[in-house]
Amino acid sequence: MGQPSVFPTGTTIYKPEECWNGYTLYNAHNLGAMLVDMNGKIVRHWQNFQGFPNKILPNGDIMGHFGNRSGKFGFQDGLQLVQVDWEGNVVWKFDKGEYIEDPGETPQWMARCHHDYQREGNPVGYYTPELNAKTDSGNTLILSHKNVVNSKISEKTLLDDCIYEVDWTGKIIWEWYCHEHFDELGFTEQMKTVLFRDPNMMSIGEGMGDWVHINCMSMLGPNKWYEAGDSRFHPDNIICDCREANILFIIDKKTGELCWKLGPDYSDPELSHIGAIIGQHHTHMIPKGLPGEGNILVFDNGGWAGYGFPNEQSTFGEKSARRDYSRVLEINPITLDLEWQYTKCTFGVPYPVGSHHFYSELVSSAQRLENGNTLICEGTEGRFLEVTKNHEVVWEFVNPYIGPGNVYRAYRIPYEWIPTEKPEEVPVLPIDNTELRLDGAAPKKMENVFIINGTFEQPTAPKATSLMEAQKINALKLPKLFAIDSKRIKEITSDKVDLLKLNASKAVIVFGALRCENSRVFYQKISGSNKVREEEPVYWVDVDKYPKFADEYEISVTPTTKIVEKNEVVKTFVGVSSADFL
Repeated sequence: MGQPSVFPTGTTIYKPEECWNGYTLYNAHNLGAMLVDMNGKIVRHWQNFQGFPNKILPNGDIMGHFGNRSGKFGFQDGLQLVQVDWEGNVVWKFDKGEYIEDPGETPQWMARCHHDYQREGNPVGYYTPELNAKTDSGNTLILSHKNVVNSKISEKTLLDDCIYEVDWTGKIIWEWYCHEHFDELGFTEQMKTVLFRDPNMMSIGEGMGDWVHINCMSMLGPNKWYEAGDSRFHPDNIICDCREANILFIIDKKTGELCWKLGPDYSDPELSHIGAIIGQHHTHMIPKGLPGEGNILVFDNGGWAGYGFPNEQSTFGEKSARRDYSRVLEINPITLDLEWQYTKCTFGVPYPVGSHHFYSELVSSAQRLENGNTLICEGTEGRFLEVTKNHEVVWEFVNPYIGPGNVYRAYRIPYEWIPTEKPEEVPVLPIDNTELRLDGAAPKKMENVFIINGTFEQPTAPKATSLMEAQKINALKLPKLFAIDSKRIKEITSDKVDLLKLNASKAVIVFGALRCENSRVFYQKISGSNKVREEEPVYWVDVDKYPKFADEYEISVTPTTKIVEKNEVVKTFVGVSSADFL
């Protein structure tokens, strides 16, 4: 979104000492699987090898699929799920999902695989130090399709999502069908009415409704919740999400029933701190051995999805929820607290101004790395980001193979999994966009300046987070981005204090929020500066803890700084830039 006509591709930012270095695997549209190093060099291109997604196993074997069903009769149906070794030999395949006889086509067995699969040994399909996928044995979980009719949902044909567990010989030993669990998904009566009338119909074959569109599927694996006695989180249980219905859920593997769920109705005040999750992808539990293990990680796309009441964005109630920016959320599945998130606000601009800075309305993924960083695939633009816990971008890569080029998912692969020499790691410093010029373009230089009498320099609008937006949610449940060091800055710990009488001569009072990215940047500036004079003590007021002070001193933006002299406010500064005045 908001992409310029001319922009760099490949690796655009790389800080080797702050990254979890390795290779990155993704599938470039109409080209095949790509494995690139941190500097963007192609290490291996598996030409025309499809991947929905591609995955690499610990021995260097790659998984993906051969062929797709004709779009006249099927939607996102892969023919064969295969495992291929480094020399290109097929060492395993599955295609015995359903025997298909499409008019005018050769009858054949098809896996009808789509969106996800998992090999026994690793629950999520990416690196974790404690769990390795099997390479020459083991069962495989496969997300697949089946056409069904269920009059409880709709009288129209449904493109249903199903899960197969197959053994190494390709025999199906367990299966699960989503439509059989319609009553467990939590649809309201209004949602059911809209769904019955239009289950997201597509003009494929004789017509079929992609009613929930499950786009990810993984096992929970060993986790602290189950070890503490919560049976909902048995390691064999399976977590999925429904992109078209805005639902995240866990399946009890033994019974097939849903044992944990979030959505589709987000109107409960207890969920206000999360807000509506819309059109999400890659919902999974962070596996054991990685920072945040046991929490749910999800790329919350935004865009449009869900069933509900008609509104100004949805005439008949289908795709009724909309949000024009994306988020990556890390959610504690027990308390539903937000443990971490990456949103447009981490760029220092409030909604809606900065929506285009981070927005992928389709596809996309997020992978937790061993050093605590997160690899994010912003799929519709083909941009990959490695970000730290403090939201710093330490690696950025833009897919250079531009076309109808959605990148469905990206994975970081350890060096030791690939049978090739480890590459050199060369830092890539970001370009100063204000100075970058193409040949023939004029340089950035102020010339022929003309001053009109009566004009004056306009103050820069502060980049800030609105309290009005924060007050709509339970702000205290949002993840804390930093902590106050009481040795340098004195934190107010009670709303009974008279802020005007904190110091007899002069005091600096900062109104901020620990969940606010701009407050974090401001705090880093003043806490690390020797220019803030010790004789003028600095006090910190957390407006989330003490909203009384926000009302009393008319604080609408964080951070806001007030200078108090002789029991009076003599100056007020708003935004991150107020740190410079101090």
